[in-house]
Amino acid sequence: MSRASRIPNLGGAKAFVLHRPHPTVQAMTRQLSAIGLDTVDCWPELPAEALAADFVFFDADLGFDEQFPWKPGEAPMPLVALIGSEAPGRIEWALSHKADAQLLKPVGNAGVYSALLIARQSFEARKHLAAEIASLRQRVAERQTIVRAVEALSKGAGEGRAYGQLRSLAMSWQISVEEAARRIVAMTDEEGGNDHSHSA
Repeated sequence: MSRASRIPNLGGAKAFVLHRPHPTVQAMTRQLSAIGLDTVDCWPELPAEALAADFVFFDADLGFDEQFPWKPGEAPMPLVALIGSEAPGRIEWALSHKADAQLLKPVGNAGVYSALLIARQSFEARKHLAAEIASLRQRVAERQTIVRAVEALSKGAGEGRAYGQLRSLAMSWQISVEEAARRIVAMTDEEGGNDHSHSA
C-alpha cells in the first residue's frame, strides 16, 4: 500500500468555520475550497446542522462553551482550534474542547490541509481509545456481576459448583452467562429488598 493511498480524499467533506468575519476566514475558505470541501461560516454560534459536519474550525480567542451544540470535549467530529492569542486561559479553554489540531492566526496560504489530516487522525485515535475503554469497563462490570451471582448461588457450597450452576441456568434459559448472572443478581437484590420491607 503506497503512502499516497493512505491519505484520505477530503473532497466533498463539509467544514463549519465558527469565527467572526475576518481575513483569516477568507484565507481558510480559499484553502478549504481548493482542497474540495464545502464550507459554512457562522458566528456567534454553530447551528444544529453543524452536528453533521465533517470538521469544525473554531476561534479559540473569542470562543465560549455555549457556542457549541454539545458539551466540552464531546464533539462528534474533528475540531481545529484557530489560535491568535497565547493567553494561558484561552489555550486551556481550547484544550477543554479537545481540539484535534490547531492553526495559528493569521492564517496564510498554507496549513489547512495538514491541520485537516492531523485533526482527522487524532479524532479517530481518540474515538478508538474511548471505545476500547468503554469495552473494558463493560467487561469489568460483567465480571463483578458474575462474581455476585456465584456468591448468591453458592450459599456455602463451593464456588466451582455455583459457577457450574450458573452455566447450566444460562444454557437452560438460552442466554449468555453474563445475562444469566444479571438476572440472578437482580432477583437477589429484589429478594433483599422484600426482606427489608417485611422486617420494617
